[in-house]
Amino acid sequence: MSVTVSEFGHLPSGEAVLRYTITNQRGVSASLLNYGATWQTMFVPNRKGELVDVVLGYDTVEEYQKNFMYLGCTVGRVANRIRNARFTLGGVEYKLNANMGDSCLHGGNIGFDKKIWQAQIDGDSVLFSLTSPDGDEGFPGTLSAVVIYTLDEENALSIQYMLNSDQETIQNMTNHAYFNLAGQQATVLEQTLWIDADTFTRIDETTVPTGEIAPVLGTPLDFTIAKPIGRDIDARVEHIDTAGGFDHNFVLNHKKGGVEQIATAIDPVGGVTMDVFTDQPGVQLFTPSDFSYMTGKGGVKYGPRPAFCLETQHFADAMNHPHFPSIVLRAGEVFSSETIYRFRVEK
Repeated sequence: MSVTVSEFGHLPSGEAVLRYTITNQRGVSASLLNYGATWQTMFVPNRKGELVDVVLGYDTVEEYQKNFMYLGCTVGRVANRIRNARFTLGGVEYKLNANMGDSCLHGGNIGFDKKIWQAQIDGDSVLFSLTSPDGDEGFPGTLSAVVIYTLDEENALSIQYMLNSDQETIQNMTNHAYFNLAGQQATVLEQTLWIDADTFTRIDETTVPTGEIAPVLGTPLDFTIAKPIGRDIDARVEHIDTAGGFDHNFVLNHKKGGVEQIATAIDPVGGVTMDVFTDQPGVQLFTPSDFSYMTGKGGVKYGPRPAFCLETQHFADAMNHPHFPSIVLRAGEVFSSETIYRFRVEK
């Protein structure tokens, strides 16, 4: 196992953006940027033994600065949507920056994805740390965040999160990687997906949860038996059509506390398979409709249905739905979580 560091570019301020690449003895590698604690590349073998980059991204700092689709970034303080960009905690109402209609999305205007993180190599891991001051984007408390990426010899990339605050606040961090298990130029419509979830959080036309937890059975959101991602992606129910595809949170079946397998995606052509493990209560499946306006790594022009996201997290708009798992972080407490993306070849 080795970890190398190279210069990726510079921000207009002159700050250096560095790339950290972890490579195991099989030649599998993951590259990470200190800008946004971003997962930039993931090279894994297919059936032919060719190394395929299965994570969408960019080649320049400038493109990541304009990265309004959050490719590969660590998002926070609170991933996903908060309705009306406000919440009440301890009897106090906090007003946030609305950056998606009336909602606050992925932490607001300048979230964790747009910041330089402090980076440190620790053996086979890269640790990124960030301090978010009290009042940052409207959130209370000074929050300290650590994200640890670790690649092992079994081709599994672990992402660990550790958070604490000096006063009561809220948090819901995740990674926003876009996966295409066939590489950078294909579509994901024929790639299959299984999600261990019998229910989902129903959304309205603005993709914000209504508060209802509904069964997936009999709906296009039923992934309890693996099926091609494209089979029901154009359905006109459950706001799949108004969202431009899937943009839904699945309520995972696993018990609270343990890191368990919750999803598997497979590219039937090349055989690249990704198993997802987490201790989080939910996973957001997002399938962007069309990235034809976007140029990715190596000058590749992305196209329609280019990727899918499996964002492990607590539920969107949790503060406005008391029956959702809590995202409150008490002063002095440490929140920790782990998600693992393990890659293998389906023979």
